[in-house]
Amino acid sequence: MKNSKIPIWVNIMQVILTLIMLGQVYMYFFNHQMMVDAGMAVEGVPTLNLIYEMGARTLVMAIAAIYVLITQDPKQFLVVLFMNVFREGFETIIDPLFPLINAPASPMVDFWTHIVIVAVEVWALITVLKITRKSN
Repeated sequence: MKNSKIPIWVNIMQVILTLIMLGQVYMYFFNHQMMVDAGMAVEGVPTLNLIYEMGARTLVMAIAAIYVLITQDPKQFLVVLFMNVFREGFETIIDPLFPLINAPASPMVDFWTHIVIVAVEVWALITVLKITRKSN
């Protein structure tokens, strides 16, 4: 990372987001009680199919994030940042509309928290986009 063109704050943000995704992967694959505690019904093959698919998709995103953290390639970083912005952007709408039973914040606080997170992610995307344009 010493010779990386990616700013340290973007790397730190990506590490935090990757750790969150890995925590979600753990929940989807190994700790269904966390989902039950949040108010989700975890019963039957169709529900387990959806849970494991979410786990697999989240794992793929986490693996892609780890890969770009290792390679520090700005063009590849853009793809992961793009996925982050849209994933968190959708969560900005979904989480307040359908809050979990054990949500740590009210829907309005959750909404504004997501807005701040998306703003930081967009800032990171623009920052890395500028880096890729300079190197071309």
